[in-house]
Amino acid sequence: MSIARPAQDGRTGTAPGAAPGAAPGAAPGAAVDAATADEAAGVHRQDYGRAPEFRGTDHEAGTGELIRQATRQVSDLLRAEVRLAVAELKDKGRHAGTGAGMFGGAALVALYGGGALIAAAIAAIAVALPVWASALIVGAVLMLVAGILAMLGRSQTRRAGPAKPEQAMDEAKQAVAELKERATHR
Repeated sequence: MSIARPAQDGRTGTAPGAAPGAAPGAAPGAAVDAATADEAAGVHRQDYGRAPEFRGTDHEAGTGELIRQATRQVSDLLRAEVRLAVAELKDKGRHAGTGAGMFGGAALVALYGGGALIAAAIAAIAVALPVWASALIVGAVLMLVAGILAMLGRSQTRRAGPAKPEQAMDEAKQAVAELKERATHR
């Protein structure tokens, strides 16, 4: 395929009076459809403004198409992994929040228990035995409740585990290994 290039004086190599797209040196009036001529000759024209089009057989994709498919698949895979990581972190965050709330509840009950124990000590000094004994019993019960809440909060916090999306990371590693395996088998 010959491409009409500008001459030094700015003219193209087509003959004067020849139709645009005619072969260089063509006779005037001999209009040739360049695309039709190229297709008949089995030549694929390149448009330098965009990527070249590769035409393979029906079962075989060109390099550009394979790169587009791989890019699309990696992009879809990354989006899916990010969604999984977000869901996993939300679940862990919910458990951590529940555990923190129970720790807060334990602190509040411990505060009331401490207040009751202080009141019991004051009552023991100022009044007879039954008043301080009852305040001591109430304080001990409140401290027992605080201990139970603290243990429940601790178990919820441990259940949340570390703040990294382990399942998403494992699946991403598997996907990368699978992509590497596929790449070596082509």
